[in-house]
Amino acid sequence: MLGCSPEPTPIVVQKKRKKKSQSDNKEETEGDSEDEIEEEEEEEEENSDQEAIDKGRYQRLVGKLIYLSHTRPDIAFAVSVASQYMSEPKKNHMEAAYRILKYLKGTPGRGLFFRKQERRTVEMYTDADWGGSHPDKRSTSGYCSFVWGNLVTWKSQKQRVVSTSSAEAELRALAQGIKEELWLKRVLDEIQVNVDLPLKLYCDNKAAISMALNPIQHERSKHVEIDRHFIREKVEEGIICLTYLPTNLQTADVLTKGLLKPSFERCISKLDMINIYDPT
Repeated sequence: MLGCSPEPTPIVVQKKRKKKSQSDNKEETEGDSEDEIEEEEEEEEENSDQEAIDKGRYQRLVGKLIYLSHTRPDIAFAVSVASQYMSEPKKNHMEAAYRILKYLKGTPGRGLFFRKQERRTVEMYTDADWGGSHPDKRSTSGYCSFVWGNLVTWKSQKQRVVSTSSAEAELRALAQGIKEELWLKRVLDEIQVNVDLPLKLYCDNKAAISMALNPIQHERSKHVEIDRHFIREKVEEGIICLTYLPTNLQTADVLTKGLLKPSFERCISKLDMINIYDPT
């Protein structure tokens, strides 16, 4: 690892692509780096042929990366993916963990920067990558919270059940983000810090917001009925304010999927992560 070159991102981009004909295969997506993109179909075929590695060594490495991710949200998603293979790690899983180390080698001085802010608000960004986990097609939820304009908590986690639509996956992420936001409010109340209400919650899925605010029960939302009623109750009480946010402005995008370097760096800057070794 001492002589390896640094990587620009902690995880490769898994490009979702359905089977195409020979004529369709000629069309390639412009602007994508071939070195940072992996095809899901090819990866699934390779996984079956991968040889097993030392489980203890892999678990020790990922365990240390989990500890580091508590202060480095830029590797939270990559570490979350690596931790899903602790029981039966393969060679490609170890290579993915090594990629995180190569990324950290290139960014040793990157960390969170806390600024003094005048506003007294609590904001939450939630996002979900629908069917992003290709082995079982489960979605990945991600959220990050800002207290007084500074990043305080973040999480990247695979959902426990399969979502049948992107709106359903986003609705589950919304409910998870609201629970975290309510917990932050309770902590601030205990230390007698006033918080401006309603608490802002940003989501980039209009369908999920409409389902959460619609008082009429529809067939498409019956699978997430409890989460929908929970969100709507907090909105009606004036505690939470759901706000639509365009996808290109979604800060939590880096916690749900692998991104190419330009998008990755843009999300990292929104998290107020700076590198003390960057030239001013």
